[in-house]
Amino acid sequence: MSAAHNKSESVDQALDALDGGGEPTREVLRDAVRALLAELARTVPGRSVEVRIPPFGAIQCVEGPRHTRGTPPNVVETDPMTWLLVATGRLSWGDAVESGRIRASGIRTDLTPYLPVHQG
Repeated sequence: MSAAHNKSESVDQALDALDGGGEPTREVLRDAVRALLAELARTVPGRSVEVRIPPFGAIQCVEGPRHTRGTPPNVVETDPMTWLLVATGRLSWGDAVESGRIRASGIRTDLTPYLPVHQG
């Protein structure tokens, strides 16, 4: 996965597209998702929670017991656009979970204390 600082421009481009009433291109959205995931992994190191944003990426973060086999007990999964909105503070974690846009299972999956990872 690309380092966040290499792709943070894509986050701004994705947000600019949204602000202009459109949607980011697939490539820009992919790079933005990966940059935001990399930033979360950098700022919240650990291996107890797996954050999945198919089809663009997945990381492990949050300190705690490490999971090594089978399905992890703490999993967060959402679509790329929802991740972009939540990771930049444009959609709250609680609203995204409540509306079903984020699926979070496990006791460590509330990422509220770590968001946003990019001010947009």
